[in-house]
Amino acid sequence: MKNKLFTKKNLSILFIVLLAAALRFWRISETPPSLNWDEVSHGYNAYSLLKTGKDEWGKNFPVIFRAYGDYKLPIYIYLTSISEIILGLTTIAVRLPSILAGIGTVLFTYLLAREMFRDKKIAIISAFLVAVEPWSLFLSRGAFEANLSLFFIVSGMYFFVKGLRNAIYLIYSSILLGLSVWTYNSARVFVPLLIISTIFIYRKELIRLIKTNTKTVYASMFLVLVFMVPMVIQLLNPAGQARYGWVSIIDEGAVNSINESIRLSDLPVPFSRLVHNKATYFISEFTSNYFSHFSVNFLFLKGGSHYQFSIPDQGLLYLINLPFLVFGVFLLLFIIGKKEVKLLLVWILLAPVASSVTSEAPHVLRSIVFLPIPMIVTSVGVVSLLNQLKPSRRQFTTVLYSIIVLSLLASYLNKYFDEYRSKFSWVWQYGYEQTIDYVKVNYDQYDKIIMSKGYGEPHEFLLFYWPWVPNDYLGDKNLIRFFQTDWYWVDAFDKFYFVNDWQINEENTKDYEFYLESKRRIDCLGVKCLLVTSPGNVAEGWDKLETINFLDNKPAFEIYEN
Repeated sequence: MKNKLFTKKNLSILFIVLLAAALRFWRISETPPSLNWDEVSHGYNAYSLLKTGKDEWGKNFPVIFRAYGDYKLPIYIYLTSISEIILGLTTIAVRLPSILAGIGTVLFTYLLAREMFRDKKIAIISAFLVAVEPWSLFLSRGAFEANLSLFFIVSGMYFFVKGLRNAIYLIYSSILLGLSVWTYNSARVFVPLLIISTIFIYRKELIRLIKTNTKTVYASMFLVLVFMVPMVIQLLNPAGQARYGWVSIIDEGAVNSINESIRLSDLPVPFSRLVHNKATYFISEFTSNYFSHFSVNFLFLKGGSHYQFSIPDQGLLYLINLPFLVFGVFLLLFIIGKKEVKLLLVWILLAPVASSVTSEAPHVLRSIVFLPIPMIVTSVGVVSLLNQLKPSRRQFTTVLYSIIVLSLLASYLNKYFDEYRSKFSWVWQYGYEQTIDYVKVNYDQYDKIIMSKGYGEPHEFLLFYWPWVPNDYLGDKNLIRFFQTDWYWVDAFDKFYFVNDWQINEENTKDYEFYLESKRRIDCLGVKCLLVTSPGNVAEGWDKLETINFLDNKPAFEIYEN
């Protein structure tokens, strides 16, 4: 009897998973070119948990991390603490949960597509596209909570579909979907909507399961409540709403725009306010944002506008797949009449909702919950067209299609590892590690060390790259931090002082004095000071010691002494 373990299709998915792993691990400490401020925050809070059981603010095993005041969800940080046990406080340790989640998403895309369509060809091509297309590949290489949340969603939905045949899998589904809403904020909108829609689509099957597997189904429902009820309670608190406050459609700019529209309107004021108000503004912006996620420009040509989540002017999906995606949508809408098809269509329709209520839409990261549906739908189109061909032509076309996709992948990787890494290292706050290495070597020579906040949160990079002993930081007598303008600021600890870049100017530095955000004055007269500032932002009288460049050789930091 033929060994099922070594069938052609099993070897194919093994190859695809290994390819996905290679693409996600290759040069991971170098590209992205450095850890950004969110990544070092994940890393240091995880490190602090390992050493003290507390986060950087001294809170014991929190269920939400204050961080900079953006309040990060806990699952990624707790998993990072596990990887740091093995790998230490390193770049790869911080990014490992996302890397493994990206690989896992490839595997569970295969399993989900196979379970839904009972067609291994569709499953294989779906997994292959998730492994190699820019949207999933790019976000699997940074420490993105969203990517981990996506893994929980895809695996959770696989176990749900499988659970319709064997109820025990509903338990796994409930746990995984529950974990997703404690990992990334978009999931807190998307997953409850998806669960409600899925229950409606499969209501008859679930009623049957309740009759035959009562305890199992009720246990899975209870687990959903265990995760969802505390989430709702948390969302009602200011900490749970903090992140949305930063990215909401209705921000200060929106309010100003509404007031300006009222002022310029030809209608009487009462009627003008009926037309121009927060509700009508929200609806208009939401609608525009929602449909922008389906644009060819966003998906296939330009990608997103935030360069930390995608390569500029590079589509999220390969252009060759556009006709196959359109054909796949046509097949799902008009030909394939299965409940699984309804699930895919509902998934697509719900995916942009969370991103659409925020600014900067369409947003690559916040709309990650689209995945892996574009890949699965594309695969439906590809396989349906291949099935129309004669076997000999089918094999040739399959090979040709694979070669074209792999060629596009090679072109993308060349751009990603070369041009993007060099040209956009500033996006990843490159230079902090090199600067802190210099400061650490020369630490004992100075009484005070002044650092610019120009590139964002220098204290966190110091804590991570030093690394600073968490208990020493928490107990530091010179630690100055405070809440202002919806943000938690750190102005000083030990002999480090953090100053706004615009406050490091000629008038101040010529007198060897600085003013912190907390209004404290730092005087370098009569003491030895080291100054880390943006290029050229210093008065005469300071001696330049070092310049730290971005990877495109433009200056990032300059280091001076008095």
